[in-house]
Amino acid sequence: MPATKHPGSSPQPTPATGLPVDPTLLRVSRTMSQEAAGAVLHRLLTGSSLALVLFAVVSLALAWWMTGRVLRPVGVITTTARHLAHDDLGGRIALEAPPGELKQLADTFDELLGRIEQLVSAQKRFVANAAHELRTPLAVQRAAAQIGLADPTPEKVARVRSKLMALSKDGEHLIDGLLLLSATDRGLERREAVALDEVATATADELASQARELKVSMVRDIHPLRVEGDAVLLKHLVHNLLNNAIRYNEPGGRVALVVAAGILEVSNSGPRVPQDVVPRLFEPFRRAHERASAPGEGAGLGLSIVKSIAAAHGAKVTARANPEGGLTVQVRFPGRSTPDPHEPAVTG
Repeated sequence: MPATKHPGSSPQPTPATGLPVDPTLLRVSRTMSQEAAGAVLHRLLTGSSLALVLFAVVSLALAWWMTGRVLRPVGVITTTARHLAHDDLGGRIALEAPPGELKQLADTFDELLGRIEQLVSAQKRFVANAAHELRTPLAVQRAAAQIGLADPTPEKVARVRSKLMALSKDGEHLIDGLLLLSATDRGLERREAVALDEVATATADELASQARELKVSMVRDIHPLRVEGDAVLLKHLVHNLLNNAIRYNEPGGRVALVVAAGILEVSNSGPRVPQDVVPRLFEPFRRAHERASAPGEGAGLGLSIVKSIAAAHGAKVTARANPEGGLTVQVRFPGRSTPDPHEPAVTG
């Protein structure tokens, strides 16, 4: 009896060859293919997840490292600022880093600290020198009163009186100089057109008798010059320059006053001044030579006041030691000056 044929169990021809294929074998093949694809997909998902976690960890670590490296200068700046606030101004950040915004910030902070340190040091020197200058006449006054009045004869009383009056006058000049220096450091409250040639002429006339007493000749080369500023302060500027040139001179010496082309220049003969000392002469209470405590010596504020007044008027002060002795000080006002052939030693 012939075998019964089931419709679902009949061999199916393959598309490629047309030969009959067992359906069971076809199902097994399909199942194996699906299981293999699932296994590959599972391994791919597992590998991708592990790679994603690994990359996330590495990215976080790299971001933490980069953030710390970028923000490290900020921490250094903060630490340095706190240290300087409680210690001194001698420290610097000195950041070693490639050029960038933080490097510029650190360098700017270092420059600011340098300027602050200079200002604080100058202020300390000013206070110490001012205290010394104020203490010296007080000590001399006390000694003169104690010694001179120990045996109060009319002659000694007269000498003590004359000495005390001279010391009192020197103290008044010192205080006036300090007040003027403080006023000019604050700048000008108002400006007006000032005939500097007329101011220089009048000031030179006032000091002519002092120059004759010290046997110092004065030569003038004054041309019309108008500047914007304060007439009283400019008179102090000219007076201090001429007074210093006459006082720190020698018998038979010479003072030259020039006003022309936006320039006020005072040159004098006298003792040789070392060139390295010239810039320090514009600091308060600094002198070219040691204090001699001689009558009319002054407190050493003249050139510092000149520098402060010039700065308030936007002018530039230069000074140089003359080869034959003495000093030349030049004040160059803005808007009219020409290049200086000499290298400036001090700028104001």
